[in-house]
Amino acid sequence: MTEQSVSIRSICVYCGSRPGRDPSHMAAGRALGREIAEYGLRLVYGGGTKGIMGAVASGVLSGGGQVTGIIPEFLIDMEATRHSLGQLNELIVTPDMHARKHTMFERSDAFVALPGGIGTLEEIVEIMTWAQLGRHEKPMVFANINGFWDPMMELMRHMTDEGFLHTAHRVQPLIVDDISGIIPAIMAQAAQLAADRDGEDAVISKM
Repeated sequence: MTEQSVSIRSICVYCGSRPGRDPSHMAAGRALGREIAEYGLRLVYGGGTKGIMGAVASGVLSGGGQVTGIIPEFLIDMEATRHSLGQLNELIVTPDMHARKHTMFERSDAFVALPGGIGTLEEIVEIMTWAQLGRHEKPMVFANINGFWDPMMELMRHMTDEGFLHTAHRVQPLIVDDISGIIPAIMAQAAQLAADRDGEDAVISKM
């Protein structure tokens, strides 16, 4: 599962299958979708067509972008409608949640967590865990809409202070408050990773 590429072609978005109580969360989903389309990137997401998930996909499709939905068979009628799924550019139906998450990881060059519930939290935390273990260096972003992820950031600081994030340098997700800043932040981090790797290769070649 080790991944060394930092070229950004697709972005995985984790988010709620419900709209939430704050209308700005749905608006943020649609706006991020439009941004992904404008940058010519592909959306990889959990395949839901309801809630914030549906808003992101709709934003990409309305902007002429490409969408890959990845969903387990048992969730199709819970998080989507079969008619709406037919509008996606690519639909991958997996046998279970584990296969869904692994396929999303393999298909994505960066990860963004919009507001969501336990499922959203579990997905981005797993990606952060893999980063901590050195399995990938793909950019990770918390879209901190109206401070939604502030409690998570406080928890991470607490974990670090208590000595449990022993490789905290590998778990440094980007915290972006404004939707328009997400993709530029991802691109900048990817470019920095590439430059750092080129520098390391140059040093090694002289040894």
